[in-house]
Amino acid sequence: MASETMFIQHFGNEEARSLNYYKNQMDGYSALKKALNLNPEDVIGEVKKSNLRGRGGAGFPTGVKWGFIPKKSDIPKYIVCNADESEPGTFKDRDLMRYTPHLVFEGMAIAGWAIGSSCGYIYIRGEYAREAKLLNQALDEAYQAGFLGKNIFGTGFDFDITVHRGAGAYICGEETGLLNSLEGKRGEPRVKPPFPAIAGAFGGPTVVNNVETLAAVPFIINRGGDWYSNLGKLENSGGTRLFCVSGHVKKPGLYELPAGSFTMRQLIYDYAGGILNDKKLKAVIPGGASSPVLTPDEIDVIVDIEPLMKAGTMLGSAATMVISEDYCVVKVLKRITYFFAHESCGQCTPCREGTAWMYSILKRILSGHGSERDIDMLSELAENIGGGKTLCALGDAAAGPVASFVRKFRPDFEAYVRGAKCRTV
Repeated sequence: MASETMFIQHFGNEEARSLNYYKNQMDGYSALKKALNLNPEDVIGEVKKSNLRGRGGAGFPTGVKWGFIPKKSDIPKYIVCNADESEPGTFKDRDLMRYTPHLVFEGMAIAGWAIGSSCGYIYIRGEYAREAKLLNQALDEAYQAGFLGKNIFGTGFDFDITVHRGAGAYICGEETGLLNSLEGKRGEPRVKPPFPAIAGAFGGPTVVNNVETLAAVPFIINRGGDWYSNLGKLENSGGTRLFCVSGHVKKPGLYELPAGSFTMRQLIYDYAGGILNDKKLKAVIPGGASSPVLTPDEIDVIVDIEPLMKAGTMLGSAATMVISEDYCVVKVLKRITYFFAHESCGQCTPCREGTAWMYSILKRILSGHGSERDIDMLSELAENIGGGKTLCALGDAAAGPVASFVRKFRPDFEAYVRGAKCRTV
């Protein structure tokens, strides 16, 4: 295992997904064997020590999350891998499943041992048909070799994994909406409490972790929590992270970098090669479409959870979308708002009505029939939708971009109101 990167050196290698490669090149399933010789509490302790934080967007400490699961339960416990990956701009989990599926399986099995679960599900985005097929092929290999199933390594520990394909709903990326869908119900978020740790899949205590989160676990068990924690450069954020960079940069793609080790400016200009065609930077969406936008004078910020929060935005799924001076930010916002209006499950009135209303106003502004009052109304609607006023975070996800784009780029909106034609794309 590489000292500074864990995943990316295997991407692009079609052989990497095979069990032989995983065993010979990545010390595959040795972490599971090691974990099964430890007490479950010690496994959880090592993950806590690692400062591994959830890679799906919330950034919650993984070991702490595992520790919420009750030690005794009359109902089966479950490990659920959230592979929905439907946040616009995000494409890291797809490659993890395509090239290193056994890492995910091993991480799930270790998590199962740690919390006392014998059953895991991978809830994969429905559009990832290729990845679902590859996961099932790799699962067959793992079962045939005895790394999954009954009596693993002769320890008496059983663990089974099932791949479950979703049906294309963004809301199923939210963990309780995912659990409802997994159970065959309508994919919409649940009222909390109870939280999944107490009543999750099929009513049992459940851990829901992102693909990248689980893929990091074998490294932590093999190398130790301190080793993993020290890879990160901030106190509470360990390991490396996969950053998805897209938009108007010269070198879009995936970058695996130590957590907290660089600024947004460095990510764009040093790693991603700078702005396409040497244009000026207009805006940056740092953590997927649901994160508030940054302006060019705000990009000297460390790319990690707390620093970006202090800057008024979020790391989210670590999906950075770069916008050059040639692109119209009002059109960008219209596209983002349409997405959230389309993907709202409709349970909450502020989200159901507000997202559609914001999209309608943006269409009116872009058509040249808007007013100053429309611009103010966008900000008011965002305030009434966000701030925890909905069952899940989709309300905040829809409101954050609108509020930030209008506040930081108001002249661009006013230009349309005055009848000017946008000269950008």
